[in-house]
Amino acid sequence: MRLLVATAVPPERDAVARAFGAPDTPEETALPGAVLLRTPGADVLAAGVGPAAAASATSAALTAARLAGNPYDLVVSAGIGGGFAERAPVGAVVVADRIVAADLGAETPDGFVPVTGLGFGTDVHVPPAALVEAAREAGLVPGAVLTVSTVTGSAGRAAELLARHPSAVAEAMEGFGVAEAAAAHGVPVLEIRAVSNAIGPRDRDAWRIPAALTALTSAFVRLAPAEAGSPFALARARLVP
Repeated sequence: MRLLVATAVPPERDAVARAFGAPDTPEETALPGAVLLRTPGADVLAAGVGPAAAASATSAALTAARLAGNPYDLVVSAGIGGGFAERAPVGAVVVADRIVAADLGAETPDGFVPVTGLGFGTDVHVPPAALVEAAREAGLVPGAVLTVSTVTGSAGRAAELLARHPSAVAEAMEGFGVAEAAAAHGVPVLEIRAVSNAIGPRDRDAWRIPAALTALTSAFVRLAPAEAGSPFALARARLVP
């Protein structure tokens, strides 16, 4: 299975690459605005922060692979993120059963209206259920993962997001952009996030970034498609008619 993993920043990229046995000096391929690392089990990209950068770099990687006659079978948006504490505490790893653009829309006198309510596009991508279930069986916490352009920093905003998205387990900044690029290329998408902090009042001293990066590596070791019997490989087989 040809796998592309899109992260935001190099520390996340490197955490994923370690799970796939990346050599000390991995092969690099330059793309517009990003560099792709090739490992034995996946190609891993630091696509940039936010949905626009993530969509642009992911689309560039997908286009390059298709033009080379070796397209990807699956795209995974991965990295660290905030978790809703009662559902995904610090140290947990979540898998999106819905990838939601949580702040793409309009504020109105009656409250927030998502972009679909305005009559445009979509605000949700749904990963294949077989992949989500494979990740759940490997110990990941399933639920909606919210893509936001402004990270939540107050209890009020956290409560507002949960009221609008009752199944949410985490938030991050790139998943929806990666999903938009994957959808445009007709490739299945998944999102995996290791929780580094609780969503709510911003407290940098409480963040556990190194531990979250270690958890991210461990999650991909469990899921690694380089092994014939791995959860991703088996799940991908279920998707083939």
